[in-house]
Amino acid sequence: MTNARVWLITGASRGLGKAFTEAALAAGDRVVAAARNVDPLAELAEKYPGHLVPLSLDVADRRAVFEGVERAAAAFGRLDVVVNNAGTMLYGMVEEATEEQIRAHLDVNFFGAVWVAQAVLPHLRAQGGGRLLQVTSMGSGGGMATVGFYGAGKAALDSVSEALAMEVEGFGVKVTIVQMGGYETGLFTAGTTTTEPLAQYQPLRTEMEAMWGDAVSPEPATAAPVIMELVALPDPPRRLIVGSQSFDHVLKMDQAQADLYRSWEHLSRIAPG
Repeated sequence: MTNARVWLITGASRGLGKAFTEAALAAGDRVVAAARNVDPLAELAEKYPGHLVPLSLDVADRRAVFEGVERAAAAFGRLDVVVNNAGTMLYGMVEEATEEQIRAHLDVNFFGAVWVAQAVLPHLRAQGGGRLLQVTSMGSGGGMATVGFYGAGKAALDSVSEALAMEVEGFGVKVTIVQMGGYETGLFTAGTTTTEPLAQYQPLRTEMEAMWGDAVSPEPATAAPVIMELVALPDPPRRLIVGSQSFDHVLKMDQAQADLYRSWEHLSRIAPG
């Protein structure tokens, strides 16, 4: 298929990454699917021979990322769509988290995405364009107890991606920050590191657990059509919230934040800067 696109998707062995991989393959595209453990991709590789290349990759390892991207670009001769999706969860209060846990978390969720972006840009620039999708979160606009470091990593990626979009648009590279809602991705199970809880935070922890509740999140496959339509747009948005409920929730959060700023406007305006 001459119009088939070539994708590089990180975190492709489960959750959203696997759903995006399946959707791209079903559309006739070719995919280099990167993950620490590529064993879950074996069935897809058999189903789509010659269209899927599993790539074992730890995005926290910058050298490995650059070497992996070279292999990915060589697999099908180009890269058209890069989806920075790999991520983990650090669950716990800020005081509880160890330095090792914090650094390991940000090595994947922030630095890993930066390494991938740095590695693919020379290829996208040389071929005159491409798409870079930075998967963040609908909750990255504000911190929340127990998931503060997850939000921090996604907020940092939001910010650097805005800068990146400005820097590379002249090369024909279009960057979209894909702010995902809550999907049943396994992030809170297989992808979670938990802090050692302090007794002082137990009342708040219980409150947060009750707030999360037992609601069933949508399957990742329900988000894939949004991504497929997004990459087909000739002029895609810089930011996109994925999820109807999440869209409404973000609008409410933004309005609440605006109201908060207004309530303290008199204090802000004392300074001339």
